[in-house]
Amino acid sequence: MRNKLVTLLFMLVGLSSSLSAQRVVIRQAETCPQSRYAAAQLTKALLTRHYTTGNTADKADVVIHLAPNRQQLGSEAYSISRQGKQLTITGGDARGLIYGSLSVAEDLLNGVSVSAINARTETPHLPLRAIKFDLPWDTYRHSDALDLHYETCRDTLYWKAFLDMMVANRFNTLSLWNLHPYTYMIRPANFPAATPFNDQELAQWQFLFHAIFRMAKERAIDTYLVPFNIFTSPEFSKAYNVNPKLNNLAHFHFIDGDTSAIVKRYTRECVTQVLQEYPDLTGFGLTLGEAMGGMSPQQREDWMKATIIDGMRQAGRKTKLIHRIPFSSTTGSLGVTSIETEKLTRKSIESEGNLDFIEGPIWADLKYNWSHAHSTPTLVKVHGGKLYDTYFKPDPTAYKITWTVRNEDFFCLRWGVPDFVRAHIAANNQSYVGGYFLGSETYIPAKDYFTKPGGPVDWKYAFERQWLFYKLWGRLLYNPATPDAIFKAEFVRRYGAPASPLLEAYALASSTPLRLASAFDFTWDFSLYSEGMMGFDTQKNVAYITVNQQITQPTLDPNYVSVSEYVKTVANGGSFGPEKITPPILARMLETDCRKALQLVRSINVKTNRSLLYEVSDVQVWANLGLHLAEKLQAAVALQTYRSTGLEAQKQAAIQHLKSALRYWDTVIAITRPLYNDMPLVHLTEQKGHTWEENNKLRFHWEKLRPDVVKDIELTEKAQPAMVK
Repeated sequence: MRNKLVTLLFMLVGLSSSLSAQRVVIRQAETCPQSRYAAAQLTKALLTRHYTTGNTADKADVVIHLAPNRQQLGSEAYSISRQGKQLTITGGDARGLIYGSLSVAEDLLNGVSVSAINARTETPHLPLRAIKFDLPWDTYRHSDALDLHYETCRDTLYWKAFLDMMVANRFNTLSLWNLHPYTYMIRPANFPAATPFNDQELAQWQFLFHAIFRMAKERAIDTYLVPFNIFTSPEFSKAYNVNPKLNNLAHFHFIDGDTSAIVKRYTRECVTQVLQEYPDLTGFGLTLGEAMGGMSPQQREDWMKATIIDGMRQAGRKTKLIHRIPFSSTTGSLGVTSIETEKLTRKSIESEGNLDFIEGPIWADLKYNWSHAHSTPTLVKVHGGKLYDTYFKPDPTAYKITWTVRNEDFFCLRWGVPDFVRAHIAANNQSYVGGYFLGSETYIPAKDYFTKPGGPVDWKYAFERQWLFYKLWGRLLYNPATPDAIFKAEFVRRYGAPASPLLEAYALASSTPLRLASAFDFTWDFSLYSEGMMGFDTQKNVAYITVNQQITQPTLDPNYVSVSEYVKTVANGGSFGPEKITPPILARMLETDCRKALQLVRSINVKTNRSLLYEVSDVQVWANLGLHLAEKLQAAVALQTYRSTGLEAQKQAAIQHLKSALRYWDTVIAITRPLYNDMPLVHLTEQKGHTWEENNKLRFHWEKLRPDVVKDIELTEKAQPAMVK
């Protein structure tokens, strides 16, 4: 045994020596910022794998050529070819050149020798692959959960890391959302008192935004600024607004819009000045709804044309545009969808596409399944309700439809289901689809406020914890045929061969929130929080989903069957087709997948790697939450059957299932209590019966919900059958 170990050691040393002796030269045909970035990422990967780099090609073992842009490849595409010791990476454009270089770098980091890099070509599936990022100053909602990211997001090192993640995962667009971003970026020429900062403070903010846009451009990432409407700075309102009744100093969302001439002029001039002072900013976005009460859909469109669109025109340069499709067809800030509003909006967007200062296509954006796209790949509704076909028939000429995939469902636990992402993309493969926006409105992926102190981990920022989430969405949006082997290899690179089962384990266990959201209908952000098994109660507060709610709540996915419908149909002698997922079938699916996930990670040794401990633990938490849900579904069926029939055995079965559900919940607590802090959660800041200050101090942890899990058992023990006529 000792001789074998010595032999293995010499083999490893020899391999290391041979690699370090290999000399690689990178040749750039063009020295634009994007080519330099591509070369830097290749160099970094080569040095990590112990190659040496240099400038003299005749002394090199391998020469990597970064070829000029080849338009015949197409935008964002790349090819890799080899001839002797020459390896050529060709991009269809600067972005494609970066992607090809990152593909080679990925091979190197996964242990592939530079002389064994395979020839290949990749082309993009969807042209827009965007991140929706809510900035933590002047946020859409006011909460500790958002405010705590303030300093992190003012650090350019954070943005460098985030943009590196984006480009590595083939995201090509960063959209920055803010209620009123202008005063952080400019001192309006004709409204100088609108900016609350002195010259030195404003210069610091301007340095930050210039750095973000510059670093994004170096990585071939487009940037958009998306303000909400109609807001002004408090300082503007105090200094210039002649109608104090319209001052919205607290930035409430659901108020009448201030359409006064001075606010129109101020907004228009801010848009123009921002575009002129930030030449690296790619585009603007507009969203119709917030603080636009009392306005008809036509009035909202007219206001946008007079402010943001005309401000873009006066900037004197081409700009790209996101036109978010409105969700209200009424004069209220909240409303419902309608065919008439769709026709009006389509006409407006098509007309914007004819403007010579707007670079098309325009991205016409909709929320996929409202605020909870991590549910079913089937499109059931958008924000406001039903989506008609006005935007698609006939195919648009000036715009492409984009889907916002909101995540208001899991912030703490890691997630990754490759086939769900593939199914989502396959369901939205129509000619009129341009891409996706991915992001949250109640969570900012910046400061890690989840992880308890206790030893080193291999991440600093929150988004780095969710690396699989971003890698799956980004890489599959670029190429849905990207094999699972790519994602599996990343686990192995990070943690070694024993971690290879983790991808399958995540695919099984983190299907739990998707299934909950498919079986439990929802609307806006707070109506469901899958990670916490929480949703709206009868008072519209966010609370643990009780067994009674599990019985009465309709499903989202039309192929899912609710508990009440199932019990009623079976009692009447009916049945369901093979395509239907009934509560017993759903419970079996959860049990099968979650038990298999637990088995896959059981033998992974986490004692010497705290980062791996978190990865394995999150699989275990999702699996136990899934088993908890399976028991509660079975309890709900038994309880409803008892209420309908009076059979005592059904009541006792319900109690036993709920006791089992409690045991799984206790396992979740036991796993998470040593690992995770009590966490601020925006969902808890609007609880009724308390002040905003009281709500803002509320914290989430599974342990805090245990009394509610116990209460389900107590209420079931007291249950009585319904009166039978």
